[in-house]
Amino acid sequence: MATSQTHVELLGKVPLFQGLSEDELEVLLRSTSETDFQAGTDVVREGDKGAGFHLILSGTATVTKGGQTLRSLGPGESFGDIALIDDGHRTATVHADAPLHTLSITTWNFKPVLLEHPQIAYKLLVELCRRLREAEARAAI
Repeated sequence: MATSQTHVELLGKVPLFQGLSEDELEVLLRSTSETDFQAGTDVVREGDKGAGFHLILSGTATVTKGGQTLRSLGPGESFGDIALIDDGHRTATVHADAPLHTLSITTWNFKPVLLEHPQIAYKLLVELCRRLREAEARAAI
């Protein structure tokens, strides 16, 4: 079983959370839970309402969009960061290829963290702006 320090380190490697301090990551960790998914199940389905974020601790998964395989995911990789913030619909399906063990954060546990720790919200906003600028630079404007 992984220690909370290991979980803090893993959260710190998630692109959305890379700007957070160790103390802020520990605050975030308190809003997580460990979740298991059986092999062969869809963890999230494209088009469904999103309810949170998953960081893979063990197992593998496949990401598909419109029936096309986009990529495989394994330990240390994550999905659901957009849904974590906006409660929007899933942009892809994530299918557990093997038993999947994740560190998960639901939107209803995440929002209070942002309200109680505005410095975390600000850092996430900065990261989202960076992503938007990067997307705009790739787009033909």
